[in-house]
Amino acid sequence: MSDHYGNGNHNGYNNNNNNHHHNNNYNNNDRGGGGRYNNNRAPKEGKDSERLAAYKQNLDQQLASQEKKTAFRRIVDHGNNMGRWYINKSLGLTRNQQPIGKIRPDSSYLIDLLPSMAYSSSSNLDCNSNRNNMAIMDIETKFVHLSSNKVKHSINTVKWTPEGRRLVVASHSGEFTIWNGMTFNFETIMQAHDSPILSLQYSHNDEWLLSGDQSGGVKFWQPNFNNVNNITAHPSGVRDIAFSPNDSKFLTCGDDSTVKIWNFNNGQEERTLTGHHWEVKSADWHANLGLIVSGSKDNLVKLWDPRSSTCVTTLHGFKHTVNKTRFQPTGTKRLLAAVSRDRSCRIFDLRTMKDILVLRDHETDLSCVAWHPVHASMLTTAAFNGAMNQYLLDSYIPDNDNSSSNTNSTNNNNNNNNNNNYRNKNDNFKSIDSLEAVHKIPFAHEKAIHTLEYHPMGHLLCSAGSDKTARFWSRARPNDPKSYKDAVYTDQKNGAWYYVANNNVNAIIEDEESKLTTSSISGNAPLPPPTTQYANASSSLNSLSESRSGGINVPGLNNVTIPGLNYNR
Repeated sequence: MSDHYGNGNHNGYNNNNNNHHHNNNYNNNDRGGGGRYNNNRAPKEGKDSERLAAYKQNLDQQLASQEKKTAFRRIVDHGNNMGRWYINKSLGLTRNQQPIGKIRPDSSYLIDLLPSMAYSSSSNLDCNSNRNNMAIMDIETKFVHLSSNKVKHSINTVKWTPEGRRLVVASHSGEFTIWNGMTFNFETIMQAHDSPILSLQYSHNDEWLLSGDQSGGVKFWQPNFNNVNNITAHPSGVRDIAFSPNDSKFLTCGDDSTVKIWNFNNGQEERTLTGHHWEVKSADWHANLGLIVSGSKDNLVKLWDPRSSTCVTTLHGFKHTVNKTRFQPTGTKRLLAAVSRDRSCRIFDLRTMKDILVLRDHETDLSCVAWHPVHASMLTTAAFNGAMNQYLLDSYIPDNDNSSSNTNSTNNNNNNNNNNNYRNKNDNFKSIDSLEAVHKIPFAHEKAIHTLEYHPMGHLLCSAGSDKTARFWSRARPNDPKSYKDAVYTDQKNGAWYYVANNNVNAIIEDEESKLTTSSISGNAPLPPPTTQYANASSSLNSLSESRSGGINVPGLNNVTIPGLNYNR
């Protein structure tokens, strides 16, 4: 913008100097009484006026085009709440955990919404009252933006850059598309592969990016997307890539039913893990344990020792293809999540090598799963019908009517019975504890969701899939009456339904239905329009009363409705 404006002024400056030079010549020749410019004085002035008018018109057009580009753009800015949190820490105001009722259903309370790290129990161990499950404050429920290319292709995987400023989208056409991570606008596009890209992975030191395609090739990229090395890892598609804890090695898994370990420095294969009987769909390398997990189309989840290339254990339980396996990235890091086409997500405990929870809330096959980068108990799953569910694993309370004194013995007996029933093939695995989702987005996408990726700070979630779009989700804002009346909840998607969310300047769109409700009482004549303050308060109370039946249950708090985290049914 400033470049164009600067070039316009520069050209005007040169034109003025040239005009001044010609005027001097004209005056000097005029004094001599016989200059060659005397006879053409009137035509010269006419040409100068025409040029000046054309220049002014051109300058006005440039300024007008620049004014159009200065339109406000919606942005998800994490700087405000991060700054407030650091100020509170410097003042010693973070010794006690923020109470759940601190944020009220009013826009003015947005200043009290802290970053995800402030609500994490593992990041605030020194708090005097660190008992509440504050992860409930960080559930990504609000649809923020939809990004799609002009030439649309199915999206198989996405990755946030390590600093979180951009999102890398890998499409079925073999292209990298870079989107801004705060304003979600397009930045650049490049042809990275000649075949569909199936996997992306950044190294732990944030200096390298690996991408795998459907032809079995793996490419090495620097942060500036300079391609420095290419290898052929598998004869067919590379389904997943993961780095070792020190980034000296990485693994790939493919359709040839193998998992391979590679030396990152020279790109040479070191080991091949064989044992699956069909395509290996997903693999992961534990962050601080010598452990590799793989999930395959043969319904098995296998754990491997990368040093000896031996299978440590095989986890049976899924009845269909295992699509995604992921280790817990935070907290104790001793849990493993895996999703399958049998409509279930299983949580395994690495210490006992058994599944401790089964999530069966989806109506169709599951496609992917993602752990929250800050909250160790938060998990998000996605399905082939475009639905997303979010869970808090530590919100599970077993159904037990006995007294607390008998809890331990009862739990031990239940565990023994569960293990025995689990081995019985006729019980359909019903004895394993199940957990309901704390939040559901039933129409997040129109087609299958292929990938879920959390922002490194945890305040944003990106989902992408077969509908050829990448969609961004954020935490709910206080006093947002239409937060749960979006098309992703009601399925009222007519035409470019996302246009309002993408281009509206205001983050909160006023709800006309609630406005009409508050303007009349029991069918009487409409009341005069209230002031903004009381209108917000009345609409907030109305939304609270309507959503009382659909509240979210918080562990330890019965029948509590949290403002901004409930939706009307």
